[in-house]
Amino acid sequence: MTEPADPILSLRHVTLRYEHGVQALDDVTFDVAPGERICVLGHNGSGKSTLASVLAGLLAPDEGDVSLVGRRVLSDGTVDYDAYRAARHRIGLVFQNPDDQIVTSVVEEDVAFGPENLLLPSDEIGRRVARELGRVALGKLAKADPAHLSGGQKQRVAIAGAMAMEPSVLVLDEPGALLDVRGRRGIMRVMSELHAAGTTIVHITHFMEEALAADRVLVLRQGRLVLQGTPAEVFTHTDELLDMGLDRPFAARLSQLLRERGLRVPATCESEALGPAIRDLLLEAPSPQVKAPASGPAPSTDTPVLTAATPAIRMDHVSYSYGTADAREEKRPALDDVSLSIAPGMSAAIIGQTGSGKSTCLRLVCALETPDAGTVSIGGIDTSTRRNRRQLHGHIGYVMQHPERQLFAETVWDDVTYGPRNLHLSESEIERRSSEALALVGLTGRERMSPFHLSGGLQRLCAIAGVLAMDPHTLVLDEPTSGLDPQGRVHVRSILKDVQAKGVAVVQVTHSMADAARCDRVFVMCDGHLILEGTPAEVFRAENAQLLHDAGLGLPNALSWALRLERETSIDLGNPLTTAALVDAITSRLDGGC
Repeated sequence: MTEPADPILSLRHVTLRYEHGVQALDDVTFDVAPGERICVLGHNGSGKSTLASVLAGLLAPDEGDVSLVGRRVLSDGTVDYDAYRAARHRIGLVFQNPDDQIVTSVVEEDVAFGPENLLLPSDEIGRRVARELGRVALGKLAKADPAHLSGGQKQRVAIAGAMAMEPSVLVLDEPGALLDVRGRRGIMRVMSELHAAGTTIVHITHFMEEALAADRVLVLRQGRLVLQGTPAEVFTHTDELLDMGLDRPFAARLSQLLRERGLRVPATCESEALGPAIRDLLLEAPSPQVKAPASGPAPSTDTPVLTAATPAIRMDHVSYSYGTADAREEKRPALDDVSLSIAPGMSAAIIGQTGSGKSTCLRLVCALETPDAGTVSIGGIDTSTRRNRRQLHGHIGYVMQHPERQLFAETVWDDVTYGPRNLHLSESEIERRSSEALALVGLTGRERMSPFHLSGGLQRLCAIAGVLAMDPHTLVLDEPTSGLDPQGRVHVRSILKDVQAKGVAVVQVTHSMADAARCDRVFVMCDGHLILEGTPAEVFRAENAQLLHDAGLGLPNALSWALRLERETSIDLGNPLTTAALVDAITSRLDGGC
């Protein structure tokens, strides 16, 4: 019998405290075997990112023992700095925010930075750089300045740089948070390839589906390790996960809802087990309806009507390119002849693969840039002149992709009141608006805290509160739910719904098809062009599946399942965009409905 290998990572009774008594890790103990693929789950503020930094050798805990790649770096809270330095050469880390690790002004030079520090020969460095840029599909941008790339493209640069060091252990902290559907699939494929080649993977994520690929799942709650096991074992703890603000993979949620309707399907988180069971039930049901040939576009039942009122946002034949002073880098077109209109009180989603022009649209809408051609108007005000842009001060609220960068004051209250105070409002009005905004996002009682002592999710809510306190007519958000745990995503969606109910136009750039499916209107971008627009029912249809796929996107999970079941049974389940709608469609068929 083969003796088990020594762990490549080992933590024993690890506790780590930040300033002001914040305990990020509390008596954490576990081992990681060589070549094992671990997934770490937990709510925002549970200690996941802190754990990533400990495993990568960037943080030394206050108490406990830590061994990294065979070296004892911490013994009973005492640090061995030489061991830490040696261990870090064999561990790669991809941060949640790629700007925290990009250090040069040329993509290929940034990827080469780690191998150069390992003093590798230049030809070996060149080989690794070319290989990793190819893996993350950035070969054509090798000479680009990372500062001119989208957030998702920057993330791929950071991943390529970590992999170029050929680490024994790769720690990834939310690597897909800023990526589109295609990008996340690509990163998962790369992790699988590295895992198959023997690399130890520690993957922190809020995407429950991604956890299914792991050998073992660890769940943190308030700094403590509360669950661990195979994905199937961990996802059976439904109540505990929901209590922690987490969720389960789509198949697990669908299975539970169907079983609650009395259907005999397995309790599973694996689509490979649930799909055939649902298919067999549909095929066994009497007289299933067979889908008739399509006779034209599906009628829309939920198209919002653009009233005669002035649009909240209007773009007419807008084009825009990013200039550069670097002769090696050509001027890069970001938008080409884009026209769209969004009515007051409407919710809209702009979707597209990384680098498609989504964030550029938002910068133009917020009058942070002006178009090279065409016009942008907000509430009827053309943004082309400086005088007009001044009129828009306080009219548009903008929540950035990394909202923590909008925070600067010593307390939450000072941060939230800053915008209203700059509008020269009375003290009573400033207090009313700020108090209402804090109540809306759930931060009442934290007014005197430093915003920098909040978790990442709460920092986002603080930034949103500061924007809402200005009482904008139009609210623009860049990836408002990225990096949030499931409970945080639900909370932000609820906030946006409440804001929209007050007549505010809400526009969000998102990589979440689930978030887009909840909006009134969806705009699809690809390579700087607007290629599709309509209601969610009009955009997310079988007829558009290939177009969306080619644009690096996907369909909502419920619709993907419905189309898969249709292919296997010839039974039309309609166009469900939510889990509840899919369950209704399945049970209706089994009950003999039309």
